[in-house]
Amino acid sequence: MKSKKHLILISILLVFALVVAGCGSTGTETEEPEGEGEEAVTITASLGSVAAETSNQIAAAKMFAEKVSEYTEGTVTINVFPAGQIGSDESMAEDLSRGNLEFAFLNQGSCAGFDQMLDVHYLPFIARNYEEADQLYYGDGVIPTSLKETLASHGITVLGWYENEFRGLSNSVREVKTADDLKNMKLRVPGSAAIKDFFTEAGAQAVIIAMPELYTALQQGTVDGQDNGVLITHDNKLDETNKFYTYLKHVYAMSAIVVSDATWTKLSPDQQEAIKKAATEAQEWQIKATRDQIAGYLEDMKAQDVKIYELTDEDIATFTAVADRTWENMKSVYGEDLIEALKEEVAAVRGE
Repeated sequence: MKSKKHLILISILLVFALVVAGCGSTGTETEEPEGEGEEAVTITASLGSVAAETSNQIAAAKMFAEKVSEYTEGTVTINVFPAGQIGSDESMAEDLSRGNLEFAFLNQGSCAGFDQMLDVHYLPFIARNYEEADQLYYGDGVIPTSLKETLASHGITVLGWYENEFRGLSNSVREVKTADDLKNMKLRVPGSAAIKDFFTEAGAQAVIIAMPELYTALQQGTVDGQDNGVLITHDNKLDETNKFYTYLKHVYAMSAIVVSDATWTKLSPDQQEAIKKAATEAQEWQIKATRDQIAGYLEDMKAQDVKIYELTDEDIATFTAVADRTWENMKSVYGEDLIEALKEEVAAVRGE
């Protein structure tokens, strides 16, 4: 009798186990396929950026998020976090690499501490105008190819690019018209070996400060000035304490619309194509919007008593002499072969 009861109990437990196993395969969340997904998954993702809420970078990021939702038929939702809410560019790069952040509008030039090759495009005076920039910074040339390969080595895929303008220099001390005017000035620079070396060669004290901390550093006098484009300077109110702005155009900056490979490989091919399409459209809109805004921003800054100085050819020559030394110094950072290949490409674009 006791044995029969045991057999009945075992039978009941076996039936119960089979029922539970069957129920386990009908969960409410979509299963994530191994490798590149063949079927659409549904995800909610975060996108980080250090850009100000009012900037066209964030407008482009929000456009990108909206188009991703539209083109993926609502299967991919992206929430945008501006103004360094998720962290600095370098910390976001680390999170992307680890799979802790899904998307970013990433200023890879500020991530040299993460990988020194990410600021090769910050070498001074690579491009002198938009025509040269379009040929050298977009497409499959030395710069975009190197940046894509470097980010890919860290598990980050480039979906597209966006413009961060020609950079200039603001400060609270004096007008900067020649390289000599930079001597002994304490300047904030991004985490870029190339930009830091350029200003150091000119005699300034270059200090690396993360973008979310920059306004306070200027306000408190930790640094005299900073290196950034017109839009970034004005959008982040950096000109409130810096009343001198030199439109130096020493560096043309573009940055990357990126996704973590940990996220990318979960998506189906159709979702991936939809996201690439959204990135391309956001890129095109953002670059045009940035260039269209420059003149108006300069006028706004003048109206707020900021003295704007645009360089003559003679002025620029004092800075390009410094730039030549930086290109030579950076061979030890980026490699002589890459520097020489970039020099050849620049010469070809200029017809030299």
